[in-house]
Amino acid sequence: MTNELPRNEKLPLFNPHRPDFTCQIEATKVPPIDAEADKWFNEALALEAPEIYEDDRDYKKILQLTRQAAQRRHWKAMLNLASLYLEGRDPEHGHEDAIRIVEEAMKLGIPAAYDRMGTYHMEGIVPGDATTAYAFWQKAADMGSPQAMAFLGEKLKATWDNPRESFWANVPVATKMLECAFGQGNGEAAFYLHYLYKRKGNTREDKARALAILHEGVKLGSVNCAGALVADFDGRADHEDQLAPFVDKARVERYLMLANALRFNPLRRFPNLDKVLPLPPAPLPRWDGKRETLLKAAMAVTPPKAAPKPSAASQRSGREHLDSAYNFRETDDFTNEQNAPFAAYWRPAADHEAEPVRTHLAGILPRLFLPGETFNKLRYPDETGRGAIPNVMWQRLLTVRHNHGAVELQTVASLAREVARPEPHHVCAADDACPVTGTWQPWLALDHPLRHAVNQVWRQTWLTAGQHFPDPQRDWLLPLDPDELVWHLLDSETPDLLQDKEPA
Repeated sequence: MTNELPRNEKLPLFNPHRPDFTCQIEATKVPPIDAEADKWFNEALALEAPEIYEDDRDYKKILQLTRQAAQRRHWKAMLNLASLYLEGRDPEHGHEDAIRIVEEAMKLGIPAAYDRMGTYHMEGIVPGDATTAYAFWQKAADMGSPQAMAFLGEKLKATWDNPRESFWANVPVATKMLECAFGQGNGEAAFYLHYLYKRKGNTREDKARALAILHEGVKLGSVNCAGALVADFDGRADHEDQLAPFVDKARVERYLMLANALRFNPLRRFPNLDKVLPLPPAPLPRWDGKRETLLKAAMAVTPPKAAPKPSAASQRSGREHLDSAYNFRETDDFTNEQNAPFAAYWRPAADHEAEPVRTHLAGILPRLFLPGETFNKLRYPDETGRGAIPNVMWQRLLTVRHNHGAVELQTVASLAREVARPEPHHVCAADDACPVTGTWQPWLALDHPLRHAVNQVWRQTWLTAGQHFPDPQRDWLLPLDPDELVWHLLDSETPDLLQDKEPA
């Protein structure tokens, strides 16, 4: 029935005066990401980069890659595919198909899907109104969506209620929402959060905290944070409201270039910002004044991918073939359906059967099935019986990078710069002092529930020798024991390698 569709889910009304908020991390709520699908997803993003004129973009290829990734339950690809349908990029799929994809993501418990459905209600893509939209956004925030938290946190940070203008006074909850969103890498949350930190008082410590959160927001891609720092270091604010310790036109020039870059491409991130634009009292490194030099130095870095060695699966053909860049990893995802519920590599199991039958099934190699394709009918081995094996379960296998656990970061190629691994390779525990100046990448074990919130290019940081590594609880606002982290040196190029600015 229509009323039972996820788009019509009956949710508690938005409560702007709720007494509390519990932070949930989206990365722990979403389906595991298939590595091969993630490659396709990033390739599609690269083809849709703002640097490519819209009429020159290969939307046929973008759709193909995004659809391939979405079929493997890559949740970001699912939502991007819905957006492509809404934009009319595929004549065979329209608004209803987009809505159904988002509903499928909602059924998977993806917080961002609830956030997206709230937007659909607000914009009239599905029948609804602001009341329904806010209910979905509230649900998304409670589930862990940083976008929903940032949006609602901004609405709740006022000092008085004005429902007509959509803002309310609930600073304690607003602070918790914005801190939770910021901890997940949301730059706009940092922009709104700096107001709350500044509002707590007018002490030097309050101003320093608000200034630091704006600076972190620039690293996370917030054009508003960059613009605020341009104004602040330019001395435009009243003296009492100014966060910067002094007017600094040189810093204004650099923040302005970053702001313009983020305005053009909101996907940019500048995790190594401190390499070229540290906060006072650190001095500004030398710079040649060129835009590309600044952006290149501040952007993320990635080590070169090692050429994978051929694997047994890469030597096979047909459904059993797997690219040599990947290996299989078991999941807890099983189905007893006759058809594949979504695209993946699947293999059979029947724990209820005798050992000879289980051994027989264990010898069947994982095979790729597309959505809706019928699983193979499996028969008993000749020596144990005849006929089809009943109640066979099919286990989903994820693809993972075939890199023996090495630090290997996935992102859009144009959003990171490849660098050679420093020799020797430095690895440090979180409680050690940084031994070498350079770019350091935090890393969690691949079975850690927060790995997708930490093992990201935007989480790396530029440190000078002797500095302490960031504390995940204090600096990232994540419920993570520092002892679980390992830091890897990715780049040891120093700011002194930047050329002096040429005389005018």
